[in-house]
Amino acid sequence: MAATPEAHSAHTFEHLLARHGIAALRRDSPTILQVNVGKLCNQACHHCHVDAGPLRTESMTRATATRVIELLAASPRVHTLDITGGAPELNPNFAMIVEQARALDRRVIVRCNLTVTLEPGMKWLVDFYRRTNVDLICSMPCYTADNVDRQRGKGVFDKSIIALRTLNAAGFGRGRLRLDLVYNPVGSSLPPPQAELEARYRDELARNFGIVFDRLLSITNMPIARFAHQLHSTGNYAAYMSLLVNHFNPATLDGLMCRSLVSVGWDGQIYDCDFNQMLEIPLGANRLRPTTIADLDDLEQLADRAIATASHCFGCTADAGSSCTGAIA
Repeated sequence: MAATPEAHSAHTFEHLLARHGIAALRRDSPTILQVNVGKLCNQACHHCHVDAGPLRTESMTRATATRVIELLAASPRVHTLDITGGAPELNPNFAMIVEQARALDRRVIVRCNLTVTLEPGMKWLVDFYRRTNVDLICSMPCYTADNVDRQRGKGVFDKSIIALRTLNAAGFGRGRLRLDLVYNPVGSSLPPPQAELEARYRDELARNFGIVFDRLLSITNMPIARFAHQLHSTGNYAAYMSLLVNHFNPATLDGLMCRSLVSVGWDGQIYDCDFNQMLEIPLGANRLRPTTIADLDDLEQLADRAIATASHCFGCTADAGSSCTGAIA
């Protein structure tokens, strides 16, 4: 396992679970397969837990992508393929993965940073999204230019508005094709109530830009990778961890994404969640050895296994909770 500053209190979360009478978190039957196809991205956001960027070279191969589809086909209880990155569209196997999963009649989620649709050679993307009927979850950390550009880079807000208007024109966010937006705090704070923030987003984006969307998903910044380094460099790491711990909410435990989601890395390794993947924490609480997609006949084999936890799990269980589909409680 990679040595990380975030792993220094790995048992704290487990001790808190024990105080609530829970020996360990355990999996239900997997229903969502989340696949990170690589760390290459056209952006390098300050909060990125993947540490993705334009210079990253990690990328899922064709053979691994093909095995992912085979495993999906062999796992009938898995109804959703959730594709992420980096910018997943920059992987050369992206279109194949989407088309094959849709041919299996699985729901496909694409986690899009919006600006990738404006990159040279990527004009085909919006029509491809529409034709394959994918659900889009798009990063939009604020409805103002200053906050977005501060977190994601100069000019990203204007490009995101252009991309959202193009997606609306293609039918996304208008009732038939799903378009959800993702908010995450610009700094070291917890997200405000999701419903209230969604109403504000809806009003601001419609009034100022004529943009519509389906739902806003609020996600807590995880104290790992690039965001953790930012916290350490500003001397805010301990304070942020205290904020998360002090807002622990046991009502979030049943809805944690690791209960029903399996995370696959670009190299075929399997993890309990995307955050464990970035910290290279092996699947399962015993952490005996890495598990890969080559080790399984179907994902149902992972049902009822204990889940590996560490201090960053406080990010998913603080306040209203945080998952890949937004607030939990």
